[in-house]
Amino acid sequence: MPRRLHGYRSADGWGILPPCQNSSSHLTNDEDDMGGLTEDPAFLARTFVVIDFEATTPTGRPAQPIEVAALALRYEQGAWQPVGRSTSLIRPPTFAGLTPADTAQTGITAEQLAHAPSPAEALGALDRRFTGSGRYLLVAQHAATEAGIIYNQREHCPALARVDLLDTIPLAKHVVPGLPTYQLDMLLAHYSITRPPDRHRAYADVDVTAQVFFRLVEAADEDGSITDLAGLVKIAGRTAKCNVPVQAELFDVDARTD
Repeated sequence: MPRRLHGYRSADGWGILPPCQNSSSHLTNDEDDMGGLTEDPAFLARTFVVIDFEATTPTGRPAQPIEVAALALRYEQGAWQPVGRSTSLIRPPTFAGLTPADTAQTGITAEQLAHAPSPAEALGALDRRFTGSGRYLLVAQHAATEAGIIYNQREHCPALARVDLLDTIPLAKHVVPGLPTYQLDMLLAHYSITRPPDRHRAYADVDVTAQVFFRLVEAADEDGSITDLAGLVKIAGRTAKCNVPVQAELFDVDARTD
């Protein structure tokens, strides 16, 4: 039986993490001898926040979030420690209503969203977890998606919108080259991580993305291919759109297709 997560006090705005009720994911790392990257002071100083959105995709409009989940983690004493969790449904605007295909994929219903917090309420609550004293990096599978949603909702989450990201896809391509694809389900299969029955719910996807991230960091540590946070950011980093100078942003083309 997977180990339950117990409360862990954070030094930043993430407070105390209660036992996880939404997933049976095992969020600890069994390796005690990891070195290099996980001994780098800059790496140890970061809070890594795995984040995922579910969204509707109205024609001619940006994707509109209908659910967000975030799991904050620190690497301490040779293991990943969860320091906070946030999850919320989000009521989309009327022009971006839920479709039958959205419900079929996520299980989220229009009735649930009718009573959900607005984007300002849900993302504002999440944004307040990112205190000025924290040093954060977001972690996401195909981070361009999360980066775009966050940027388009930046008026509701200005602190979150200033946090740079790590993308598990280029990290996985570096650590395990040669896979047929680098979609999340392929990485779950590669690492023998159980695909959750509620896959495509944000809270479930965050948990398994975190497990993939653990495996990738472990592998990079073991083979010595990434020795510090700077190397990790060079391979997998993505600058938050709010941190990109205007001139650079004009010429920023995302060529990734994963």
